[in-house]
Amino acid sequence: MTDAPDAVDPPVTDRLIDAALAHVPFDGWSPATLRRAAEDADVDLTVAHAVFPRGPVDMALAFHRRGDDAMAARIKAANLGEMKFRERVASAVRWRIEAVEDHKEAVRRGATLFALPQHAADGTRALWQTADRIWTELGDTASDVNWYTKRATLSGVYGSTVLYWLGDESLGNQATWGFLDRRIEDVMQIEKVKAAVNANPLLRAAFALPNWALSQVRAPMTPPKMGFPGQWRSPAARDGEERPQ
Repeated sequence: MTDAPDAVDPPVTDRLIDAALAHVPFDGWSPATLRRAAEDADVDLTVAHAVFPRGPVDMALAFHRRGDDAMAARIKAANLGEMKFRERVASAVRWRIEAVEDHKEAVRRGATLFALPQHAADGTRALWQTADRIWTELGDTASDVNWYTKRATLSGVYGSTVLYWLGDESLGNQATWGFLDRRIEDVMQIEKVKAAVNANPLLRAAFALPNWALSQVRAPMTPPKMGFPGQWRSPAARDGEERPQ
């Protein structure tokens, strides 16, 4: 009698990441970490390279996506009905950080990795995908230029909050959550400015042409290839489809 695959063993990707987390604080997201993770997880190194074709970069990105998945699961399980919208966004960002709270050094090493010029695009893409995941899980239905501005703004909020958290030594990360609350105001300014313009006849007339031009911008409707900003489907286009992981 044999055990069913993955019934008792986590998927290879998770086994490798779990094993790597013990070595990342010392060796970073590096080939040495990947090699040692494969040894510890009893995974053939050839298989490890097949799972992570670009080696440690792909392994770090898989760790990042796992954090996104944990955050998304927490959003789904939460009762958001009584929360104000800004509280929902703040909670989502906080839950994303709490998903990796036990692996702060791994996040720090990842930030260092993605600060390198050759990996900067990967880091930018990962931030964008986290912001997109948050908006999507919160039910965002924007399909015009707001689809882009919301994600661009939240990418900045999330990225700056993570950097602040990495240096935060306050009890219970209270300084980070205070910083986050202040940054969330940046997100809310998008709707506040729009409301102010629409409520003022003079401003509405002055911005009539720019607003019309921006209204013609649509969220991307083609499947993502490389995952760069602007290549995700809009929430409306995703309806009934499996969300990319």
